[in-house]
Amino acid sequence: MSAPRRAPRLTVLGAGSWGTTFAQVLADGGAEVTLWARREEVASEIRTQHRNSAYLGDRELPVSLRATADVAAALEGADGVVVAIPAQSMRATLAPWPALPAVPVLSLTKGIERGTDARISEILARAGGADPSLVGVLSGPNLSGEIAERRPCASVVAAPDEELAETFASWCSAPYLRAYTSTDVVGVEVAGAVKNVIAIAVGAATGLGHGHNTTASLITRGLAEITRLGVALGGRRETFPGLAGMGDLVATCSSPLSRNHRLGLALGRGLDVAAAAAEVGQTAEGVATARAVADIAARHGVDMPITRSVVAVVDHGARIDEVTTALLSRSVRPE
Repeated sequence: MSAPRRAPRLTVLGAGSWGTTFAQVLADGGAEVTLWARREEVASEIRTQHRNSAYLGDRELPVSLRATADVAAALEGADGVVVAIPAQSMRATLAPWPALPAVPVLSLTKGIERGTDARISEILARAGGADPSLVGVLSGPNLSGEIAERRPCASVVAAPDEELAETFASWCSAPYLRAYTSTDVVGVEVAGAVKNVIAIAVGAATGLGHGHNTTASLITRGLAEITRLGVALGGRRETFPGLAGMGDLVATCSSPLSRNHRLGLALGRGLDVAAAAAEVGQTAEGVATARAVADIAARHGVDMPITRSVVAVVDHGARIDEVTTALLSRSVRPE
């Protein structure tokens, strides 16, 4: 009789709301999980009280979940690594560390680096020393507040080959989360990043007092923008009507749990970007990602009027009603 399979030892880098919630998912699926936190007081609270009150309030975490502020200790003996570090601080966080171990690395981060226009999988390889053939990405309707409550949802894990994608999917075996597989890393990653920009526009339209016709139109036209850019960068068109594209877009654009949606709402009510960000209180990746997306689109000749309008508002102080004016812009390319 063969010996029972050992539970995978997985390390999650980043103890914000999404990183901590996904550590719960992995632990509920039977993995041995260590969570790295930037601050020792966060790690200590997770270890001793099984809570991360700064991000998840009084929600109880699995007692099996380990936590440390020592990244070397967190990575020692890991069979796989999950990265949930904010996009704009990813490179600076990775820079002083040794190279990531030669094990599968799954990115949960949805954004594009401002200044370099690099996708997160590219940063993990270039700045983190990860083997590009072992790097995958996850996207889908991933509102961490609902997943923390163990409400059913589905996501997509994409990797350079199907075998690695299946490995990532096997990590996501909690009874309330179903992971589908893909080999379209570019498409899944672009969809997960750009939907944050569209969510700001939809939130702003709602904050301005517009109705469901406006928001539905922005979501639908937003998906067209995401698809045009993703295909131009090498993604597959069929990815975008699925969970990573439409699924994530609908959730992020319509839920009060979405930071980017809430930031847009605050902008629509008349707050400036700094005040809106302060009201949200956590990182809204769409603000920094918008400029990177607009730069990439311009280089590739992709028309993205909604994205341009968000950039005009968050970077150049344009009037907030620019986000709805963008709906009247005509695409210069066929769908």
